[in-house]
Amino acid sequence: MKGGEGRDMQVANGQISIEEMTKAREALARIGEIFSATVVGQDALYRALIVALMARGHVLLESVPGLAKTTAAVTLSKAISGAFSRIQCTPDLMPNDIVGTQIYTYETGTFSTQLGPVHANMVLLDEINRSSAKTQSAMLEAMQERQTSIGGTIYQLPDPFMVLATQNPVDEEGTYILPEAQMDRFLLKEVLTYPSPSEEIDILTKSAERDFGQSLAEPVTTDDVLFLQSIADRVYVDQSIKAYIVALINTTRGGGPRPIPDIVHHVRVGSSPRGSLALMRVGQAHALLSGRNYVVPDDIRVMRYSVLRHRLIRTYDALAAGIPAEHIIDDVFRAVPAP
Repeated sequence: MKGGEGRDMQVANGQISIEEMTKAREALARIGEIFSATVVGQDALYRALIVALMARGHVLLESVPGLAKTTAAVTLSKAISGAFSRIQCTPDLMPNDIVGTQIYTYETGTFSTQLGPVHANMVLLDEINRSSAKTQSAMLEAMQERQTSIGGTIYQLPDPFMVLATQNPVDEEGTYILPEAQMDRFLLKEVLTYPSPSEEIDILTKSAERDFGQSLAEPVTTDDVLFLQSIADRVYVDQSIKAYIVALINTTRGGGPRPIPDIVHHVRVGSSPRGSLALMRVGQAHALLSGRNYVVPDDIRVMRYSVLRHRLIRTYDALAAGIPAEHIIDDVFRAVPAP
């Protein structure tokens, strides 16, 4: 599908007006300026966060400590004028510590409800793999249902709502590994790397000059974020793009138009239909981030690792041979021709 044809088709459908696209670009530019003024480098992290925010998804981050995960979450929440909360996961953390509880008041003889820290627009769940399986399940249920139940009463979570969960791959002692089925609840899994030498010099310079966070851009509002989410939902996805996504996901299961002969030796369980939905939603959000109101194949490819790396369950042979999920994903995208 050619770019001009896709643009003409979208304008003809009238789903997104020029004024709406202009408003979306301005809001994204303001968020990006505020973020870059505080977080040096980490372009992949910013892209993952803003795409997940527009696609109404959640992000799982894996990295060593000290790579600005907390700073990024706080900065994004400020950029969207949202409420922020941080939950430090420990083995003794209980579900009520996250969702909230009822407190009995002796003076009045009544119960009052205290909402937990999950009731915020941006929630940082630090070292999620250090909490027990019961607590992990309670958090994932809140992420999925976007509501909590306290004392038999349902409490809706704020809108917009996004969880940024982190896990440390270095120190695995005393951790509870997230099952693959629960990892699948996250829209994206981003693996952060160290900054480049030039970026690290910039970090030292800004720190010495106390120049972090100096941005002239005005934060957007949560209503602006809801507007971006509604626009992202309406970004045009051609039938050929949908067929491309389905072919990719079927290839991870050993099928597809051009099956990979030995993929069964490397992948025990391929991606579920949730992976198809994730590729499409991420493609729509990335297209909007790129200033387009239609999806092209590159929008599907650019974040393929983040969407699929936690949705492929590798075989023991693949793990023993040290074959990363990213290599398998590349094989899948090479096997399926783009429209």
